[in-house]
Amino acid sequence: MTVKWIDSHCHLDAPEFELDRYEVLARAQSVGVGLCVMPSVQAKDFAALQNMALHFDQAYALGIHPLYVPQALEQDLVLLEDSIQAAQALNSSGKLNDPRLVALGEIGLDFFVPLLCEPEMRDKQEFFYHAQLKLAKKYQLPVILHVRKSADELLRGLRRVRVQGGIAHAFNGSFQQAQSLIELGFALGFGGAMTFDRALQLRRLAAELPASSIVLETDAPDIPPHWLYKTQTQRQCGEGLTAQNRNEPSELPQMGAALAQLRGISLAALAELTVINTKRVLPKLQFFKSA
Repeated sequence: MTVKWIDSHCHLDAPEFELDRYEVLARAQSVGVGLCVMPSVQAKDFAALQNMALHFDQAYALGIHPLYVPQALEQDLVLLEDSIQAAQALNSSGKLNDPRLVALGEIGLDFFVPLLCEPEMRDKQEFFYHAQLKLAKKYQLPVILHVRKSADELLRGLRRVRVQGGIAHAFNGSFQQAQSLIELGFALGFGGAMTFDRALQLRRLAAELPASSIVLETDAPDIPPHWLYKTQTQRQCGEGLTAQNRNEPSELPQMGAALAQLRGISLAALAELTVINTKRVLPKLQFFKSA
């Protein structure tokens, strides 16, 4: 029997999947990826993402990604709150209007991109980050965090606004930072970057962190595993992102095999472990009985 997996972070609404989204999901389901969590990145995409989640019966999160903060407006936070309220309202049967909303995200801070490190933009990032943390606390939603050269600053915000945990997506910080996030109720997301032999610190984290703190993700179509990665030279020769080498959720079991090898456990045990962990930190996933 094919094991079941959850891709805890996948951008199925990305333009790269526009032409073959059905086929992408079919490939994922054929290898046991029973559920994808789809975080949003900007307010103008909220409605389309919600419709996609309903159509494909997938989970989603709403939030404003730090890379999209430069063009974000304060009224986007109003739309975010309105969208959360509408999803969490009870229908005539006494059930949530949209139980597929499982988290607030993708939110966070990015101090890797030079533009976002300029003082004015850094302040704007922090404003949107803290405002969204407050919404997560108000509506009792876990958070999906974008962490890039910003773990300490993110932790300061989390200590000020105590949300109910969530997932630190694509985590690649220190053991101390990882432990701090775990103590605040977060699991750490591992995916394609972990499959590279040269990613020594990340592979050590994946191997040695507590088993209860690990979840799997693809971040598709981004962060490809080593078997899909194209070097700069290959890209310059025209071997760029195509439907054959982009990242997608069907790659998750092979990433899981890499993680299982690092941790010295069976693939089946790793699959069960990561599904349990994902459901714990995103408890509304219990709505999806097939996952």
